[in-house]
Amino acid sequence: MWKELRLNIQTVVNLQTLIVAGLSVAITLLCRHFGIVADIPTSLIGIAVVFPIVFSIQAAYRRREEGLRFFSSMKSHTMALFFAHRDWLPKPEPHQPARLREHCTGLFHAIGEDLLPAGRSDSTRARVYGHFSALSRLHEELRAAAVTPSEVSRANQYLSRVMLEYEMARNISMYRTPRALRAYSRFFLNVFPIAFAPSFALLSDKHPGLPWVGPFVAVLYTIVLVTLDHIQEELEDPFDGLGDDDINLDLTNSFVPLTESFTRLEPTAPHLHSIEFSEAEQGD
Repeated sequence: MWKELRLNIQTVVNLQTLIVAGLSVAITLLCRHFGIVADIPTSLIGIAVVFPIVFSIQAAYRRREEGLRFFSSMKSHTMALFFAHRDWLPKPEPHQPARLREHCTGLFHAIGEDLLPAGRSDSTRARVYGHFSALSRLHEELRAAAVTPSEVSRANQYLSRVMLEYEMARNISMYRTPRALRAYSRFFLNVFPIAFAPSFALLSDKHPGLPWVGPFVAVLYTIVLVTLDHIQEELEDPFDGLGDDDINLDLTNSFVPLTESFTRLEPTAPHLHSIEFSEAEQGD
């Protein structure tokens, strides 16, 4: 509980918050000392700051949700490929699912590295497509083993979908919210608490018995605006591994144990008949 509370406080109050709050309070005190006061309309904050930053946060959140959807699709289609190589062969081949698992594990490692800003390069992308190529060759082995053309085509569709989801996730990692909008929001989010210092000084003058009201409101404004900026930056790249809400890129933690828990099922006709017969008896 205390650890979670500490992390929440660190999310709201960081070095940027302290710097902007300190400047805002200092300038507020200077404005009051020199009599520089003004009633600045607070609606300006909503028009110039809150609306753009909320739009940016919504856009960044949608990017994260799309990234989760792409990863879910990758996991489900690779599992479909695993089941295809396990069950579609006319004669069971125990090494076939293991080879596919090995290539998928390498694929997930390469994708996770390529989506990280530090690991993104042409070489890592080539590694990703090297694993895609190996999986495609495994499909040709299905064809050579007399698997029907329609089933081989379906397996290729699964692989094509995994490739599509990878490229879409890569685009999310490479292309962000418009740079001009982010720069605009960041500038005004950090400047407004300081620019409103005359208004905070006027607030203290209106309450002579409570001289701390102006600096206190300045700190509140700073925390709200800088935290919004921090939230937007945390959500901007869901694959950078720097935020608490980033997407876990290591799919092998779920894929490998899941595939190892399944073995080839070969129900016999009498077994199926007994199930149908028992269900019929229950119905009677």
